Amino acid sequence: MKKIATSICLVFISLLTFSQSTYYTITGKIIDAVTKAPMQGASVFAQNTTLGTATGADGSFKLLLPNGGYDMVITFTGYETISKRITTADEADKNLVVELKQKEKSMEEVAIKTSNEIKDGLAKYGDFFIENFIGKTTNSKQCVIKNKEALKFYFSKKRNRLKVLAAEPLEIENPALGYKIKYTLDSFTHDYTNTVSTFTGYPLFEEMQPADASQAAAWKANRTTAYKGSILQFMRSMYNKQLKEDGFEIQFIVKANGTDSAIKGLNFYSAFNYSKDDSTKLVEINPNQTDVAILYKNEMPEQGYLALNDDAPKKFELSVITIPETQAIGIEQNGFYFDQNDIAITGYWSWEKVADMLPYDYKPE
Repeated sequence: MKKIATSICLVFISLLTFSQSTYYTITGKIIDAVTKAPMQGASVFAQNTTLGTATGADGSFKLLLPNGGYDMVITFTGYETISKRITTADEADKNLVVELKQKEKSMEEVAIKTSNEIKDGLAKYGDFFIENFIGKTTNSKQCVIKNKEALKFYFSKKRNRLKVLAAEPLEIENPALGYKIKYTLDSFTHDYTNTVSTFTGYPLFEEMQPADASQAAAWKANRTTAYKGSILQFMRSMYNKQLKEDGFEIQFIVKANGTDSAIKGLNFYSAFNYSKDDSTKLVEINPNQTDVAILYKNEMPEQGYLALNDDAPKKFELSVITIPETQAIGIEQNGFYFDQNDIAITGYWSWEKVADMLPYDYKPE
């Protein structure tokens, strides 16, 4: 695996145009868990943003972040990846010491033996993986994974499940939105029994340099389109109590006599038990029903989506989120929400995958 030793530059130029009060600094040091020696060249970044760096010779790092919450990710070749949630309110955690542990080879060997690695996996499952990871949208047709050879494919006959891992961060170019993405793939799985694909990982975005003003304008327009109706916009709209103004409508889905019906005309924020902590700036939501339909009425679905989903609404985008009854979802002011793994998403949002992702530090103009 290639060692990541080159620093990923912070985007200081654009940040300095704003008041420093809208940003906060995270500093720290990365060391080996056993030897306690500083680790130079460890990658430290706020996942799903354009903000990252690499540690210096003494293992130290510094990140300047816009106010809000993030998953700070630390990676180093041959070591376990660590993710730590950080937020503006974490004053005590701004000078961190993070210990990285080496990966245990025995665990990797066990995984290979029990999962049955497919030698020609890329040829057999590569296109399937790309469709379910990158997506099938208009933007996905322009996306390219530069190092597909890093992918490892495993199939379990007993579980009827495909699993995909990567030996190094995937290098993705998205010329539709003007981003390069280094995606540290935790895992990708597809269950053939219920035809559900899930993947987790840690993306780091880098803005591409436009060739000319025309390309810059195209990227701006495409990013705006990707943002409209996205889960990122929804979470920001929920945070700011701007759902109706931004084109969103909420309905609860209830089951009665074996059929689904929708409860309309909700007071959105009461129905979600919306609360905001003025000291931490954190919003919590906990809907009265577990299954929630999100309608975005300012945009029609892509024709590609409608072609594959005959029963989908034609005049608006419909997504459904399922939140466990006892699980309150926290939302930061930048749209970051947690715990993301506890939310099941179906409908239009599940159609939009990596090719349509925007970083948390994206700001629509």
